[in-house]
Formats: sequence, structure tokens, C-alpha cells
Amino acid sequence: MRRDIVPDPADSRAFYRLLTSVVVPRPIAWVSSTSADGVDNLAPHSFFTIASVDPPIVQFTSVGRKDSVRNIEATGEFVVSFTPEDLFEAVNATGTAFPPQTSEFDAVGLTREPSATVRPPRVLESPVALECRLHLIQEMGDCTLVFGEVLHAAVSEDVLDGDLPSVTALRPLSRLGKNEWGTAGTIRTISRIPLQEWPGHSG
Repeated sequence: MRRDIVPDPADSRAFYRLLTSVVVPRPIAWVSSTSADGVDNLAPHSFFTIASVDPPIVQFTSVGRKDSVRNIEATGEFVVSFTPEDLFEAVNATGTAFPPQTSEFDAVGLTREPSATVRPPRVLESPVALECRLHLIQEMGDCTLVFGEVLHAAVSEDVLDGDLPSVTALRPLSRLGKNEWGTAGTIRTISRIPLQEWPGHSG
């Protein structure tokens, strides 16, 4: 037995809550930006993905026009810092609706680290930072999609396994539904099946 739920334009938030409880887990873009007046903003956005490989472009969605969007429109630059499990409370705290003149770095007690290629700072406590130049801003309904070309990646040696980060060392946070957050949990490994080996190990 299934329950049929139809989006109601008069109560879009109800369907939004359903979607964010179904599209899980969602990686988090911890976006730092700097306003035209020089105030550093830091905010978590849980609609985040890779949009292009060549050139390397990442994309996050702002539900509503938040400070992140206004700052990026003004300056054309931002940084996405990784959100590890041990920064859970700090990441959540930067989602507080502080006024534009307040920097979340200062309010929450996080450390600015100078970026190599853009003005907005990285989060020093985060093990990975992607420095981005604005590629495209696209309005869609009540949301703003922000695409940024990755100019530089800074990765802590502590999370590297060879040339790539280890997910067990990263311990990524994700957003779930309601006020729930997720961690990596059990990691499973399986390789793609070459056509010539089908059905291979599919079941």
C-alpha cells in the first residue's frame, strides 16, 4: 500500500520537506564568500553536486536568495569547504540566519585560512577546500543554482591515501530529512561490470 502525495502550490514547503526526506543522503557544500564590503560569510548548502568534469565545475543550490548568492554575484568567487563529522555542531551553527554584517567565522569561532586563488577564505578546520570562480547563476523557481569552476583544491595530507582522499579519514557529514544528519556508515566496494564479462558479479 502506497500513499499518493501530490504537490500543492498553496503549501510548497510541505512537499519540500517530503523531497528532502526522500533525496538522501545529500552532501553539503560549506560555502564561504566575501561581500563587497569585505564581510566573510560561511553557510552550509545541502543541494550540492559535481556539474562538469572538464572543466571542473561544482554546483550548489540556494533555497531563497541568501547572503552566499548575493556575495558571489558581487564578487564572482567562493570556496566550498568539506564538512567532516567532527565539525557537525559548527556546520549546523553556520546555518543560523545571522545578519549580513555578521561573519559566521567569528560568530561560530572558526578559523580563516587564506585561499590561493580567490579572496574568500577557506575553513582552516576543514580537510578539503575547493576554490571556485563563478561560472553561471541560474534562477529556478524560488531557488538559485550557482555553478563554479574549481580553480584550486587544497587537501590535508592527513586524509590522503596515496593521491586521493580516503572516505574513512574524511568521515563526511550529509543531510537527511527533518533535523537529521548522516555519517558515512558502512562503506561497501564493488567494481563496474565490463560488458564482455556480463552477467559477471551482478548478483
